[in-house]
Amino acid sequence: MSLSRIGKMPIAIPEGVEVKVENGVFSVKGKLGQLSQEFHDAVIVKIEDNNIILEPAPIEHAGAMHGLYRALFNNMVVGVSKGFEKQMELVGVGYKAEAKGKHQLELALGFSHSIYMVLSDEVEVETVNEKGKNPIIKLRSYDKQLLGQVAAKIRSFRKPEPYKGKGVKFVDEVLRRKQGKAAGK
Repeated sequence: MSLSRIGKMPIAIPEGVEVKVENGVFSVKGKLGQLSQEFHDAVIVKIEDNNIILEPAPIEHAGAMHGLYRALFNNMVVGVSKGFEKQMELVGVGYKAEAKGKHQLELALGFSHSIYMVLSDEVEVETVNEKGKNPIIKLRSYDKQLLGQVAAKIRSFRKPEPYKGKGVKFVDEVLRRKQGKAAGK
């Protein structure tokens, strides 16, 4: 049985973060919030010397689970101590984004109506509207998985198209552009 290279690495527990493992549930609590995750019996979780160590159990597919749960647990520890942020850019004439408080977002994406989105309490939204630049949406959360789902939902309202690049895209995303129709002969 081969071990996962990622799974072998211990997870350091930062100061102010509380970790509990009981009855197949991994719980972590920090200054930004608390998260818990059930885990498969294919991994053995130990807490030693302020580190979280995962070992595969002697069963089939334990190597795959080993790396998966190490990555999930690391994201949880980083999330409750530092948090995560995603930035999205609205590319298109007349596209607007406005945050109404910390958990509501209003989008104008070229439809005949505005899109109103109420976000969960774990996700905070902020918008940056500078004259002459595309509007930017900043999403912050301690739950990486939820943050990704919210960002994907916002992007799904108007995906970037390949010709002019109009739509909602991530700030660091590189779009594959297509050449337009060839000119007549």
